[in-house]
Amino acid sequence: MKRTATLLLEDGRLFHGSGHGFEGEAVGEVVFNTSMTGYQEILTDPSYAGQIVTMTYPLIGNTGINPEDVESRKPFLEAFIVKRLSPLPSNWRTTETLEDYLTRYRIPVISDIDTRALVRHIRFKGSMRGIVSLIDNDEASLLKKVKKAPEMVGWDLASAVTVEKPYENADKKVNFVEFSSLSDFQPCPFHVVAYDFGIKSHILRNLTRCGAQVTVVPATTPAADVLALKPDGVFLSNGPGDPEPLDYAVKNVRALVAKKPIFGICLGHQIMGLAFGGRTFKLKFGHHGGNHPVLNIERKRVEITAQNHGFAVDPESLNMNEVNITHVNLNDNTVEGLEHRAFPAFSVQYHPEASPGPHDSYYLFKKFFELMRNAKAD
Repeated sequence: MKRTATLLLEDGRLFHGSGHGFEGEAVGEVVFNTSMTGYQEILTDPSYAGQIVTMTYPLIGNTGINPEDVESRKPFLEAFIVKRLSPLPSNWRTTETLEDYLTRYRIPVISDIDTRALVRHIRFKGSMRGIVSLIDNDEASLLKKVKKAPEMVGWDLASAVTVEKPYENADKKVNFVEFSSLSDFQPCPFHVVAYDFGIKSHILRNLTRCGAQVTVVPATTPAADVLALKPDGVFLSNGPGDPEPLDYAVKNVRALVAKKPIFGICLGHQIMGLAFGGRTFKLKFGHHGGNHPVLNIERKRVEITAQNHGFAVDPESLNMNEVNITHVNLNDNTVEGLEHRAFPAFSVQYHPEASPGPHDSYYLFKKFFELMRNAKAD
């Protein structure tokens, strides 16, 4: 039976379409993702907590769902917006349909709306709160619910998505590197402690393929507890929300930066920027997708990168006597990479593990292991 669904943005823009998934409603910041593949990985990326994701690619659900390609323990987004939801998946790995999967995890979906018009609206007006409802079509009622929802600025979501206790990574599925730049990397048996601000499975697989024993710890783990684990290096993961409320994480990075090699990505990059004395700001509509061009200043090469973030480090706030800007976004010139001048610590704003996305940035895992190798030699 066909169900109706409504999407209402906080500025009053209204869309009516078909409803799928969980027969309820959800409020969050409405963003768009420009990836053409990998909807399953996008759904299970914890960095989308608090957000409603719009796919710009029109056909979603064609390959169904399989248990191997999830990036975390569950979907973390609030709701899903697509042009067309495929009712009949066709792939030999499929174990269930996308709609059944989203229903199971109580994610409401709206389809059959003009997603191009929605994306153009967000690009012009900026990301904003919205609601997807399969149970309420009253505009006034929906607007009240949207206005009550929290703003993304000032919201610590990392502590909401992180694990409750430390664990040793046991994911050994590393055959994905067969044709990547890590295929010829000689594994190094280092111990890496990874802060989980919203970590993805493919990050852990990359670290494991490079030979690391990885201990994953909650976002609020004190620096002293990390050092007690005697790691060779520390990894700062991706994650959702505003980095500035994460005072605990900034404090821990400051305590670790002179003691262990550190590699940060996405939210971890923003935390590192704050730890270096900088500030962050909210982007107009964020970077979400698998096709963002970034200039590596040192290598004088352009990398096509996978990104998912709504905040960025303010370059004017950085002390350039302490840090170098190593990467710049070619779409809007925002900071995409930092490196400390005195300590073995570096970060990038994007996702070097991709999943989904290109493998241009796999070399950064090699760089991290080289820093750990040099630290052990000293």
